[in-house]
This record gives sequence, structure tokens and C-alpha cells, in this order.
Amino acid sequence: MLIPVTSSSRLRAFAVVFLTITTLLSGCRKEEQAVSKVASTAEAAEHKAQAASAQKDQQRAQLARIALPTKSRYVDVHEPGQWANPFLSFDAQMINLRIIQGDANPSQLGKGGLLRPSAARRQEVQIRQQDLVEALIALPESAWPYGRVVAIEESPLADKKQRPAIRRQIEAAIQQLNDLGVVVDEWPAR
Repeated sequence: MLIPVTSSSRLRAFAVVFLTITTLLSGCRKEEQAVSKVASTAEAAEHKAQAASAQKDQQRAQLARIALPTKSRYVDVHEPGQWANPFLSFDAQMINLRIIQGDANPSQLGKGGLLRPSAARRQEVQIRQQDLVEALIALPESAWPYGRVVAIEESPLADKKQRPAIRRQIEAAIQQLNDLGVVVDEWPAR
């Protein structure tokens, strides 16, 4: 026995088919949107990584103007006050950067005397961890008499409770500087 097909049953069947197709298509669109969102996020991450790599290459090139370190020049230096290259002292919040500018007068006459004291060329600056590389790049070549090497220490005035956090900062700085070709001489020697 055949059931007569009326226009209202056709309309219902068409509506069901239409809703099914629309649901499937909207599900596909949502998947397409999710895939495109993941692709755009991956593309943005790739651009960010390329920019960071280019910046690191530029920093390496800027630091390459400083000669390679000569260990024989600093191996016998055991006092922080005698260290002639950049000296970094880490505290919980800041890094104390001590530099000694090179003597602008090439003559040996009067060097270190009353008219040309070496203490007058000494400077101390507090910087943030994220500004460390830029601060070292900004130093003139005369501030690097031993070559591309820095001394690092934990601040002797740092709170004992802060020591683990300071140690993590030092480890991060050592890794960052080594990636840029800067040798790190840790004080006291570990």
C-alpha cells in the first residue's frame, strides 16, 4: 500500500534534509575556522621566532667588535676591585654593572696619578635583567681590556631568602651571554 505524499510531508522532508546539510556545513566551517586559527597562530609564532633569531644575530655581530678573551690577562685577578672588564653583581631586583672606562690618554706619563686616577674612570649602573645585553653592547671597546669576558657574582648584600631566585637569574644570564659569545667568569669560582 502506498502512502500518498502530500505537499506538507514533502515540505517536512525537505526541511529535515536542509537542516541536516546546514548543520554539516556549519560544522565544517567551525573546523575550518579552528584550523585557520591554529595556522595563523603557528605563523605568528614562526615570525616571532625569526625576529628573535635575527635580533640575537644582530647582538652577536655587535659584540663581535670586541676581541676574544685572553685568559692570561685575567686569570690572576682574584679581587672584584681589580677586575678591569664589566663586572655584574646580581641582586633580587636589579643587576649592578660596574665598568672601568679606558684611559683616553695613551701616554704612560702620570698614569694612575693625581691627574689621571683610575678610580675616576669607574662607573656603576643599576640595570634590569632584560636590559643586560643592550647595556653590554653599548659599552666602548676600551671597557673590555681582557676581551669579551664578564665577571658575575651574587651580591654579598642580598637577602638569604632571595638566593634561589638570584641563582636562577644568574643561570639565565650565563646562558644568554654564552649564546652571544661572551665568556662568563663566575665569582667566587664554583
